Amino acid sequence: MTSPHRRRPFISASTGSRDNCDAIGTHTLRRSPVPASPSTLDRRRFLAVTGGGVLTFTAALAGFSAAPVRANPLFRDNPFTLGVASGDPLPDGVVLWTRLAPEPLAADGSGGMGGRAVPVEWQIARDPQFRQVERAGAVRATPELAHSVHAEVGGLEPGRDYWYRFRAGRELSPVGHTRTAPAADARPDQVRFAYASCQNYADGYFTAHRHLAEEDVDLVVHLGDYIYEGPNVGTIGRAHLPAVECRSLTDYRIRYSQYKSDPDLQAAHAAAPWIVVLDDHEIDNNWADDVDGGGVGGAEFQARRIAALKAYYENMPLRRASMPVGPDMQLYRRLRYGTLADFNVVDTRQYRDDQACGDGRQIDCADRLDPARTMLGDAQEAWLLDGLADSPATWKVMANQIFMMQADHEAGPVQAFGMDTWDGYAAARSRLLDGVRERGVDNFVVVTGDAHRSVAADLKANFDDPGSATVGTEFLATSLSAGGDGADQDALGAVWLAENPHMKFHNVQRGYATCTLTPDTWRTDYRVVPYVRRPDAPVTTRASLHVEAGVPGIAQVAS
Repeated sequence: MTSPHRRRPFISASTGSRDNCDAIGTHTLRRSPVPASPSTLDRRRFLAVTGGGVLTFTAALAGFSAAPVRANPLFRDNPFTLGVASGDPLPDGVVLWTRLAPEPLAADGSGGMGGRAVPVEWQIARDPQFRQVERAGAVRATPELAHSVHAEVGGLEPGRDYWYRFRAGRELSPVGHTRTAPAADARPDQVRFAYASCQNYADGYFTAHRHLAEEDVDLVVHLGDYIYEGPNVGTIGRAHLPAVECRSLTDYRIRYSQYKSDPDLQAAHAAAPWIVVLDDHEIDNNWADDVDGGGVGGAEFQARRIAALKAYYENMPLRRASMPVGPDMQLYRRLRYGTLADFNVVDTRQYRDDQACGDGRQIDCADRLDPARTMLGDAQEAWLLDGLADSPATWKVMANQIFMMQADHEAGPVQAFGMDTWDGYAAARSRLLDGVRERGVDNFVVVTGDAHRSVAADLKANFDDPGSATVGTEFLATSLSAGGDGADQDALGAVWLAENPHMKFHNVQRGYATCTLTPDTWRTDYRVVPYVRRPDAPVTTRASLHVEAGVPGIAQVAS
């Protein structure tokens, strides 16, 4: 039987008249932080609001599924418990995502869907009431991909708002909002985006996501650590499921279901399109290419990597181009926002050499200076530098997982560096920054996550020489919840500011950052919450930092 959803009058797309059929999100407003409640609707009425559009059908992304098809499925519970999302916006389209999971925490990782494929219909409209449906279609949600849906929608107008929804059987999803990128040759007055990382479910509530959902941004960039793989129980009643470290596909699927069941995270996904890239905790802490965080490779880690990447794809709004093939997944890519910004999304995990000197924080580690060591791999490094050099955009953005700035961790003349960051790959960093300088790349800005603290810094040609040329700017944003409540400052922050003069701002509270780009200026606002160990924290702007176009480095700090 179908779920007992509240009934509303349905507004016909063709006449605007009301009848007795159920509405879909007729009350949903743009930027609503709470996804609209789903309601039931028969197939005839769903197709009626396509406005005469052609219904298309695509086979399962993994190929033609061997699973039998449930043509008219009935669900005992709402199958859209994991919400909806959109991603990788282009001028003419976006990816629409959902995953059917009426029992999201089912012990077998299936979400309660069993072994049959299910047709899922989608619509994207110019209005939240779906009176003007622009495109409609259907995909087959298959057990091979955990009944996830990745609908690549094209034929849309650049730089405009759209609303979307899904239907499986008689069940309707919440309504999501998305926005296409500007045309490649457009000259927008402004692009505004938010970025975040490090959302540990057991460490804290995702209240910052609720606030992020209320920001009027063109897109959200998530820089990794979407899940944490460990068996953390915590002390706030949000223990990880399953209660073991994730190693199998079933483990990872359950963990993603737990995270994506969070209403605040769902709200942030439903509010704007996301660009996502993974870091380490989606697989194993500090993994590097073909070895785990302990430096051990072999068949066991390869199987774990295959499972983790598959689960990541199943739960993210990614295009088919990013579908993993065995242990490999294409994640570095470039998205253009007119002539104002290029987003160069890099992957700092799949191609890097193992951490030098046994990982951790090290003093006098000569291997970190080895020019043969790589963070990005030769092909990605060349792709990045060529793209930066050829970019017509005012702002060249590098969406990066681990901080690039030098961070001396020791007071006094002795220097100590973390080996998992770009400090552990110092020669590769110098090669990249030298390449930026040699190619005359201006307005180079790096946005970063991972470190559970916020830092704004100038990127120097030689970090040990304060008078060295400034090549660009880095804005490191804090964790969303990992690490617990946080504080305004801590002991490490005092050392960093004293020992690293290129750092201009530091904070250890939780939250995210928003960036407002114009042809003349870049402004980063650090948005922080005072606590995460209990819900409903308020959000404030801890500091605003500015960069002037054509002038590398931070021009102003307002805190």
